[in-house]
Amino acid sequence: MEESNNYDHQHPLLLILNQEQLIDYQSGVTDCSRCGEMVSTPCFCCAEHCGFYLHKVCAEAPLELNHPFHPHHPLLLMQNAPYSDGEYACDFCDKEDNEFVYHCSCGLDFHIKCALLTFNIAENNLKELDHVALQHPLISTENGNEELEDVSKCFGCWEPLAKFTHFSPDCGFNLHEKCAKLPFKLNHVWHRKHPLVLQFNSQRLSCKICGETSRMGSGFVYGCSPCKFVVHIECASQSPLQVIKSTNHEHPFTVFLRQVPFTCDACGTEGNHVAYTCGTCNIIIHKNCISLPRIIKSKWHDHRLLHTYFHHIEDFRVLDCIICHDEVNTEHGSYYCSKCTVIFHVKCVMKDKDSYEIVENEDEESPDESVSSITKVLERNDAGEATVIEHFKHIHYLILSDRVGEYDDKCCDGCLLPIVTSFYYCTQCDFFLHKFCAELPKVKHVWHHRCRPALVLTSNEVFECVRCLCLSNAFAYKCEECEQCTCLRCIIALTPGARTCLGHKHPLLFYTEYKGPCVPCGKDDIKGLFRCKDCNFSLDHKCFSLPIRSEHKSDKHLLSLASHDDNRYSESHFCDVCEESRDPNLWFYHCATCNTSAHINCVLGEYPFIKLGSTVKVIEDAHEHPLTFVKKIYNYPICRYCGERCLDLALESTGCNFIAHNRCPRYNCTSSDLEE
Repeated sequence: MEESNNYDHQHPLLLILNQEQLIDYQSGVTDCSRCGEMVSTPCFCCAEHCGFYLHKVCAEAPLELNHPFHPHHPLLLMQNAPYSDGEYACDFCDKEDNEFVYHCSCGLDFHIKCALLTFNIAENNLKELDHVALQHPLISTENGNEELEDVSKCFGCWEPLAKFTHFSPDCGFNLHEKCAKLPFKLNHVWHRKHPLVLQFNSQRLSCKICGETSRMGSGFVYGCSPCKFVVHIECASQSPLQVIKSTNHEHPFTVFLRQVPFTCDACGTEGNHVAYTCGTCNIIIHKNCISLPRIIKSKWHDHRLLHTYFHHIEDFRVLDCIICHDEVNTEHGSYYCSKCTVIFHVKCVMKDKDSYEIVENEDEESPDESVSSITKVLERNDAGEATVIEHFKHIHYLILSDRVGEYDDKCCDGCLLPIVTSFYYCTQCDFFLHKFCAELPKVKHVWHHRCRPALVLTSNEVFECVRCLCLSNAFAYKCEECEQCTCLRCIIALTPGARTCLGHKHPLLFYTEYKGPCVPCGKDDIKGLFRCKDCNFSLDHKCFSLPIRSEHKSDKHLLSLASHDDNRYSESHFCDVCEESRDPNLWFYHCATCNTSAHINCVLGEYPFIKLGSTVKVIEDAHEHPLTFVKKIYNYPICRYCGERCLDLALESTGCNFIAHNRCPRYNCTSSDLEE
């Protein structure tokens, strides 16, 4: 133990050279005051026993480091990263920290130990790793990549650590032996103009061979800075005569020994990096597209999707991608449904890894495709339509009808929207289902829900729809993983495909990333809208799903949804319910017989999608009997809980003369946000 420079500490420091001395000197486990990691020898400690410890390597770290892997700017040692919260993610190991940092003006940040280790690798000075044990590969590199996908990665190449011989992670670094001994310069066949130099991928450039960019730390790449050319460590080591077998194509692919711009025949996007070709079929593709799955099950469609390298135009009625609505070039690869003749860009349907699953067994039927809500068809008409059915959500048989005009005042029990198209009805009770709602499957994947499992069709629950935030007790699709529910109105509206809309002559398509105004309600900056390709019209899916008819106590007739007001007199632009002014450019409800008009919210009220007359169970200490949803629009009885009058939706038990606001009792509901 010897006394040394105090390195900006107020007391003298002692140099401890072996672990036994450190154990004798410590009062417990301590961390280095610069790097924050557990202290080990050689290190400095405070002679006054104030708890200050410092690794020798951290203490001697230069204030300015000219790193060979980042030659254009120096790395400056700072006590805190120059960000508002002082936190940073190391661009070598990808771990977050708020201790001392080597920082570059171009945005690179490194732990002290990471900066110095990589500096020593560049200088071929590996003494720090001499004592570290080597561990050999755990899994064959030929087919082990998928099994190693979620385990630790090498900080140098970001390949799975266990794929190659590596240093024991106990040293604090995940590093392959080969990545610590890489040559500093490399002459490569893909870039003959200049030698490639080992460096950090500080600009996050994509590899010119595989086209990918590391999602984690910058890692090592071989690059040419003047040409902005980089290749991954793994890609640089591959033979230029490499032959790759494909699971999606009958012939192997060979590398094309020229770097030229091309359009990939597998995905249809342009490429300016290394291509692979099939000489037999005259196909040229990206390296990553060699492994495209032949069949996938996507949340965007109910059936399986198949990949193909080209189509005949006459095979499809519409060639627009179901997701982005741009045209798919049939001369290049795409995914399509053989049952529905819908088509997808590869980049669109494969963009989100959580939105699809790879189908390994082509002969095995997907369980989600065969679970119908109609449990039995009792009769069919000459056109093959099921005219009498049994449905798993109703105890009686249902009969198909198109006599829409006879049921103006009825709503579908599935979506609680008015009966305006063909429907099934029950002759024994007041139960109706749109034909479309009745034919929905028991389980369904939807693109707008993140969880992996399919959603399950449910009913007889009070829930808050996760998409429109409306309270409802109609049918819903429920996720058994997160227990969120989506109402049928949102499920139907957000099902991919063209839509027609009130007061608009062109078809509408839903754009998930578009942000703009909703014409019917006037709200702005909404992300995800139905849009018209032919004119500047857009609307939110909530407005798209508004009931086209509704009743209100102020009018004895049904009110119809209207998209524009032809009356030019400003005196008529008032709401006949709240008597406030009304914007004539926004949608509203109107009675042509009485010539009354009203705001949409004034007509629908706060709970438009609660089915009146349905019962709900409450917790035992709230009330001993089931309660029924009712609307109290006259007399306004007093709530048994809060003492205030019930002015609209209420819960009633007629047997014991009990009534309460729907928000007062605590009933069985699938959303915890419903308490008010």
